Amino acid sequence: MFIHLGGDTVIRSKDVVAILDQDTHDSSSITREFLSCQEQENIETISEELTKSIIITVDKIYLSPISSLTLKRRAQVIAGFENFSEEAVEENMDS
Repeated sequence: MFIHLGGDTVIRSKDVVAILDQDTHDSSSITREFLSCQEQENIETISEELTKSIIITVDKIYLSPISSLTLKRRAQVIAGFENFSEEAVEENMDS
């Protein structure tokens, strides 16, 4: 399944390593250091709007104008749908 990060950016949910709030970046020296060590071509700013969340995937880092809470909810809905789909397939196989 996929998660919409804002603008025209959609990523596969299974590629997500972490979704961080921008405030975490501002207050955490470890997060700032991690991001500063990343190569600029690995960081994608999705919009010119204020960055509200940082999404770390296996290949890239995204700076999103959508809040981390909203992205978390989207990821949970997708995970719930995937679990529901797997359960439905298993039930059909048992029948």
